[in-house]
Amino acid sequence: MIPLHRDRHFTFRFGEDRTIPRFHVDGVAVGVRVSVFGFDAATETRLGLLATATVGEGGWVDLSGPLFVTSRVGFVVVPEGENP
Repeated sequence: MIPLHRDRHFTFRFGEDRTIPRFHVDGVAVGVRVSVFGFDAATETRLGLLATATVGEGGWVDLSGPLFVTSRVGFVVVPEGENP
C-alpha cells in the first residue's frame, strides 16, 4: 500500500496537565533537529515556538527544560527541513 498523505509533524495532546521532560518521535533519524511549537487543542491552531532540540537514540528527544502542558494546550514537533 502506498499512502496518499503523510504528515511529517507530530502532535501531542493530553487529557490532563503534564510536565514533559522528553518525548518520542517514531521514524526520525538520530541527530535530526526538531522545532517544538505550542498547539491550542480547542482551535487546532499552532502557537509560538517553545523549544528546539535534537533527536537522540531510539527516537527520544530530551529537552533542555521541561514543557508544561494542559488539556487545552499541547505541542507540535516539526523535524528540520519540514514546513512548520
